[in-house]
Amino acid sequence: MLQNKINKLKKEKDVVILAHNYQIPEVQDVADMIGDSLKLARYASQVQNKIILFCGVHFMAETAAIINPHKKVLIPDLEAGCSLSNSITIDELRNWKKEHPGAITVGYVNTTAEIKSELDYCCTSSNAVGIVNSIPRNKDILFLPDMFLGSYVSRLTNRQNMFIWAGECHVHAGITSRDIIKKLNNSSNTELMIHPECGCTTSILYDLAVGDYDDHDVKVLSTEGMMTRAKISSAKQFVVATETGILYKLKKQNPNKTFVPASEKAECQYMKMITAQKVYESLLDEKYEVKVPYHISNKAKIPIQRMLSIQ
Repeated sequence: MLQNKINKLKKEKDVVILAHNYQIPEVQDVADMIGDSLKLARYASQVQNKIILFCGVHFMAETAAIINPHKKVLIPDLEAGCSLSNSITIDELRNWKKEHPGAITVGYVNTTAEIKSELDYCCTSSNAVGIVNSIPRNKDILFLPDMFLGSYVSRLTNRQNMFIWAGECHVHAGITSRDIIKKLNNSSNTELMIHPECGCTTSILYDLAVGDYDDHDVKVLSTEGMMTRAKISSAKQFVVATETGILYKLKKQNPNKTFVPASEKAECQYMKMITAQKVYESLLDEKYEVKVPYHISNKAKIPIQRMLSIQ
């Protein structure tokens, strides 16, 4: 059985397997830790194993390599990229910074190592609000690259001097208010959990303000926040507005509750590239190693460490 072969190789080679919440079930089943970007980054900063095998997308493996310069970091498929990460280039960022001298740059972790090397802070959806609140209010902020998360953070922090890059995750941007309302109208005692990257987050926050969702409990949460919320909520059914891969773990942890995707089409092609077979081959041949040049990793480590230190 492939899972047994993977577990055997892990022990022989002293490997820890980290997997994002969006990975396919067979990959989650062989992982030592499953979580969102922040949880996995924190875990990666503490592991003692010689090798980290990262089942996620490329920027996540880069982050693990930056945190662990003396460990080997592998990714089972080099083509596992990210549409959001690709939405800003290093030249675009440098030019944007020139237009706003003295501004503090806050970048979502969904960025390349090269972009991170030009940032003051990294953040995830879990701690973006906390990081922005930690910055003096008289300082301009450049927030990149996700415009929906940026708009959400700007609204919650009431920052009037926050400039937001017009990037998006193609999966989350595709989840619409219409999708969500349709699912909610077909159910009762249902709670909505929505990721702040979703394209409909801003409109839903407005709808909440005018009372359009009074019949339903609505929570804007990171993927890890969704895991916690599902356990403690009294609701028996949830509409989940994020990438569908999260449903596997939610159902596994809460077998007596029902989880419905806001959109069945919300699948990340990049997250689905990694399979158990690729994990096995990566372990067997120790491929593909992710390396970040020292001149980039040395600078990128600073905003990453700031991200890890703020809740």
